[in-house]
Amino acid sequence: MDYIYLNDLYKDEKKYLNKNIKLKGWIRNHRKQKKFGFIYFSDGTAFRQLQLVYDESLDNFEEIQKFLISSSIEVEGELIESMGRGQDYEVRVTKLKLLGDCPDDYPIQQKKHSMEFLREQSYLRFRTNTFQAVFRIRSVAAMAIHKYFQDRGYIYANTPIFTSSDCEGAGEMFQVTTQNLEDIAKNGKVNNDNEYFGQPVGLTVSGQFEGEAFAQAFSKIYTFGPTFRADPSHTPLHIAEFWQVEPEVAFCDLEGIMDISEELMKYVIKYTLDSCPDELAFLDKNVENGLIEKLNTVINNDFVRVTYKECIDILKKAEANFEFKPEYGEDLAKEHERYITEHFNCPVFITYWPEKVKKCFYMKQMDDGTVANADLEMPGIGETYGMSQREDDFDKLGKRIDELGMNKEEYTWYMNLRKYGTTVHSGFGMGFERLIMYMTGMDNIRDVSAFPRTPGNCLY
Repeated sequence: MDYIYLNDLYKDEKKYLNKNIKLKGWIRNHRKQKKFGFIYFSDGTAFRQLQLVYDESLDNFEEIQKFLISSSIEVEGELIESMGRGQDYEVRVTKLKLLGDCPDDYPIQQKKHSMEFLREQSYLRFRTNTFQAVFRIRSVAAMAIHKYFQDRGYIYANTPIFTSSDCEGAGEMFQVTTQNLEDIAKNGKVNNDNEYFGQPVGLTVSGQFEGEAFAQAFSKIYTFGPTFRADPSHTPLHIAEFWQVEPEVAFCDLEGIMDISEELMKYVIKYTLDSCPDELAFLDKNVENGLIEKLNTVINNDFVRVTYKECIDILKKAEANFEFKPEYGEDLAKEHERYITEHFNCPVFITYWPEKVKKCFYMKQMDDGTVANADLEMPGIGETYGMSQREDDFDKLGKRIDELGMNKEEYTWYMNLRKYGTTVHSGFGMGFERLIMYMTGMDNIRDVSAFPRTPGNCLY
């Protein structure tokens, strides 16, 4: 008899009904009675657990009664319709064998633990129902992103993690060196001649520039991979290593890239709602009441688009006691973003920011002093996408680089993309973890990243 996985069992339970099956997995809970017991069993392939029922007729009944949660076991028994509440089927155990014992000092017991405690046990927290749900949804959402782009003819581009380009304005870079750090400290500087790459190199903050090169050959591409920011932020929305989705599309203006980003968001949420009903139902009940309704509202309504100026007008007229007064020509604070999304009660694109606020040199410059860009603000978590139409004019791009005092030689290849067959083109960067926060109701980015990297913390 072959072993089966729970995900296969739950695809067609009637196929296995009243038949003997064999399983391997872990004890998630164990309720013991004098002459029988109940084990809630999981092998990790499905969110739903399976109830195992055993009784004193088993030769090793007394031994089984001593098995503790998180022990791994091998089970053989008959799948039957359950007479109890909470499950349709259960297994009447005929054989149960311990594979891997778990002692009683196991940190995650059958009680409510704080998120702070579980972060300290990151390597074990995947075994809890909450994190089973979160990381299943993360997996499905990642698949949905690939499916969305692949079904529409995008090329999946793998851009470098080591890079000499800092994608000016995207964030602080982690510097990389192969030299002895004690020697650097002694000499007071890095000798670039001794560097592995022969020049200063860091971990990428964005694959945008390389993605633009791909787009000028393939028309529409996307990247999906890890990026790194050395900003010393301790907020619930920031980690040093995160995943980012970055499409770049040739012959596409700002309105077009907003259409794509909205369609992608709705597609991923719909795909996940269809694929993870049990996980989302659990999170709706235990993490964020109304989560499913919130997600359905997103996919069934158009996103609002307002200009930066219109946004400031709304904030100035608001009867709200802001800590930071909204002003034209200034960036928006988190409280302003929150107010705007609550004002419209939906995701909001804030478009055409003043150039002096959004200083990224690659954004398309408009005649009124704004740039053709947009931030997508999501209720509860703030900015999720940043997007822009890229500057496609060679001379304007060069002038902007000069104005900012940047080293033009370092961007020669990037400027040449405008020299050799330029196009109107646009792209965006989506913080994947922030999307998962929104879809799961989790309020801290550390809880949607498997092993979060934060200032002062690089466990595991």
